[in-house]
Amino acid sequence: MSAAPAPPSDVLPSLLGVAPGDVPAALSDLVGSPVGPSEVRVDAVAYASGSPATGGLWRVHGAGWSMFVKQLHHVRHWPGLALMPPPIAHDFAAEFPWRTEIELWDPRIQASLPNGLRGPILHRLIELPDDRLVLWQEDITPAPTPWDTERFARAGYLLGRWNARSMTPDVLAVSAFPPGYALRMYAEKAVQFRGLAPLHDDGLWSHPWLADHGDLRSGLRDLGPRIRELLDRLDALPQALPHGDASPQNLLVPADGSAEFVVIDLSFRTPHTLGFDLGQLLIGLTHAGQLPADNLPAVSAAIVPAYLRGLAEEGVSGVDAEVREGFATSVLLRSGFDGFRYDLIGRDDAESRHAFAERVTMSRVLLQQFREWSV
Repeated sequence: MSAAPAPPSDVLPSLLGVAPGDVPAALSDLVGSPVGPSEVRVDAVAYASGSPATGGLWRVHGAGWSMFVKQLHHVRHWPGLALMPPPIAHDFAAEFPWRTEIELWDPRIQASLPNGLRGPILHRLIELPDDRLVLWQEDITPAPTPWDTERFARAGYLLGRWNARSMTPDVLAVSAFPPGYALRMYAEKAVQFRGLAPLHDDGLWSHPWLADHGDLRSGLRDLGPRIRELLDRLDALPQALPHGDASPQNLLVPADGSAEFVVIDLSFRTPHTLGFDLGQLLIGLTHAGQLPADNLPAVSAAIVPAYLRGLAEEGVSGVDAEVREGFATSVLLRSGFDGFRYDLIGRDDAESRHAFAERVTMSRVLLQQFREWSV
């Protein structure tokens, strides 16, 4: 949902990196034809505040044209940093690779995309002071059809092909980080205080909404001391440079049929185990409250074989066990420990109770999957 239109004069200078008086010329150059400021509309687009590198989203449009504009910034500008314990916040701000989203337009990444996947057209990348930048991109109109099992499988297949193409030395070299870096940073820092600390809170887990889930709590707590071991194991499995956040929300189905999926919002962009990209594909819609958690096993059953077919199509075979282990372990570490909606506890409306229960079920499914597929 878009917010109320903002006056172009208030926003456009900063998005274009120019003085207010230079906006008409800069915008006309960007669009490729004369643009009068009075015909321009700027709509702020709502986004999750948990996106550390996102400074804002806008849709800028006029007569016959529209562009999607995204500002990225260094994590030190992220308000959520203040909610972290100071030592963790300091390390997170120092280490988070906030610019990696622009790797999508690196020629090596563009060449790795298989038929069926493409990125949005990048019209302009504007560097701003104080570690900020703005991306002026193609405005994609998504098809209105919902995700079904067939679409999940097709996305898994194409991610398999893309990941296979992203195992080569030239593509891996796009990232300056070692294998598993992004997940390790998250699991060893954020999961410690957002996931494990609440799991050790007896008062919290005595609440009626959680009291019957002691087995889930103990299962996750028992894995806490093994997190570093599990990360080391993942780093030893076959590696690719993934999308990193390949949820359905970031695999747009364009209404114009120009591709099967338009990939957006790369994240966690360091080499990771094969199967890593299946994690967000699995839980993205459940995390957003759009897919019942009880459906997750069926989604897994569709996307894993499809992903393996995609790998095989590109010549990567004989890795079925490694893919299942990599997928099950990485998605548990990323989303199984800290996916609980503790913030909803105590509310008396049915919607909050349902949302809370859905996250409990999601965590239970991820733990069970890990137990079945990990070594």
